[in-house]
Amino acid sequence: MTSYTLRNANPAKTRADAVVVGVLTGSTSGKGSKASKAAPRPTLAPGADDIAEAYGRRLAPLLATLGVTGKAGEVVKVPTSKTISSPVLVLVGLGSTVTPTGVRRAAGAAARAVTNSASVALALPGDSPDLVRAATEGYLLGGYTFTAHKGTPPSSSGPAELVVLSPVARKKDVAAAFEEAQVVARAVSGTRDWVNEPPNSLRPPSFADAVVATVKDRPRGAAKVKVKVLDEKALAELGCGGILAVGAGSDAPPRLVELTYSPRGAKTHLALVGKGITFDSGGLSIKPAPRMHEMKSDMAGAAAVVWATLAIADLGLPIKVTTYAALAENMLGGAAMRPGDVVTMYGGTTVEVLNTDAEGRLVLGDALVLASEQKPDVILDVATLTGHMVVALGDRVGGVMGADDIVAAVLEAAEAAGEDHWPMPIPEFMDERIHSSKIADLAQHDWIRWGGGLFAAAFLREFTGGLPWAHLDIAGPSYNSGGPTGHVTSGGTGVAVTTLIEYARALSER
Repeated sequence: MTSYTLRNANPAKTRADAVVVGVLTGSTSGKGSKASKAAPRPTLAPGADDIAEAYGRRLAPLLATLGVTGKAGEVVKVPTSKTISSPVLVLVGLGSTVTPTGVRRAAGAAARAVTNSASVALALPGDSPDLVRAATEGYLLGGYTFTAHKGTPPSSSGPAELVVLSPVARKKDVAAAFEEAQVVARAVSGTRDWVNEPPNSLRPPSFADAVVATVKDRPRGAAKVKVKVLDEKALAELGCGGILAVGAGSDAPPRLVELTYSPRGAKTHLALVGKGITFDSGGLSIKPAPRMHEMKSDMAGAAAVVWATLAIADLGLPIKVTTYAALAENMLGGAAMRPGDVVTMYGGTTVEVLNTDAEGRLVLGDALVLASEQKPDVILDVATLTGHMVVALGDRVGGVMGADDIVAAVLEAAEAAGEDHWPMPIPEFMDERIHSSKIADLAQHDWIRWGGGLFAAAFLREFTGGLPWAHLDIAGPSYNSGGPTGHVTSGGTGVAVTTLIEYARALSER
């Protein structure tokens, strides 16, 4: 277990196996035409002033010899030869300016560079609550690993002690930010754990069990969160035809998990809905084999809303949250839904199924109606919903659609959280497309190549009861198939958790 400490101390005199400082790309110095053509000179960022003073005139030549630029993502380790108390100085690039996002990403990169250190001191810019939160979150998330199924435990599990250095460490709001960062990082890591689980060990029933166990295992004295699980019989009695149709092809029946956090004095009610397809084969509209193994991540939305709810409760935010995680496994089988089937959703809307690989909108439809019946002030749904959004925005940016004011507030929360989301429209002509079925109220899909992500959002809107709502399509950034970057590691990323937390914080304050 790692211990975490916030301290106001001189980083040059702090005894730790490694001390981490930020580097800015800097600017050219001097006058005249020769100076204007010179390469920018990197400088140590705020928080490392004592380190710079300890090295004195040797610093600039040292940085130049090592080729340090200060560009974001850069990490350079330097033996200090007793110039400072720590034997290793870790230089991490922040780019041209100090921002919470840059600090978060730099701290994440640093965490992977010091895995063999018993103690680490972070001397990144930290003169505000936002920067301390960013440094702490970034380090904890950047050092995340998933080893649950490794036969041999890792040789190093990270440092036993992490010290975050800040000149304002004694301020209450800074100390609170430090503690909150650990809550948020724990929620993101928990989401990553579930997303990274192999699909044979996290099927709908076991996923529901994991949620229940996580809620019950919270520390004594934690804010109360109620949990309720609906099995296939309860779903049938309720009439949740969407969830049941998607899960019909699997021998692991579907589940719907409901969480409720209702603190005293809460005047605002937020509903969260998450897509929890524990494995998506595409059903009879089967997916291509390459990269199908990554479809274990199709439950990332459900994992995100569950962990965000627990974090909101642990932070004590004064807002009521009702959360629905719709869990099913989309498989082939004799009972699997077919293209051409008509499904009756919870609430009575009929839907013609035209593509069994567009299953997420069916499970979300049932859950959205349930959420709308609670009459919340806002509904947010999170889903790895469409490949169209990945085509549009790439694999690092999520799309946000819905009511203009809610979308704007979600984007503001995403910026505060250091996540990348982008607004997308729901054009009026999509209404005609989703009502194009000749035999049912709605068409689930229409096989038109263009605008499929917008079609899906328009479809979901039909189940929101006209309430303020936004849809977060995280199909791209939910799973990182490549190498780690900044505080985002390979595999499940835990995207949307911090955005949901920041949104809830802002909504409760309004």
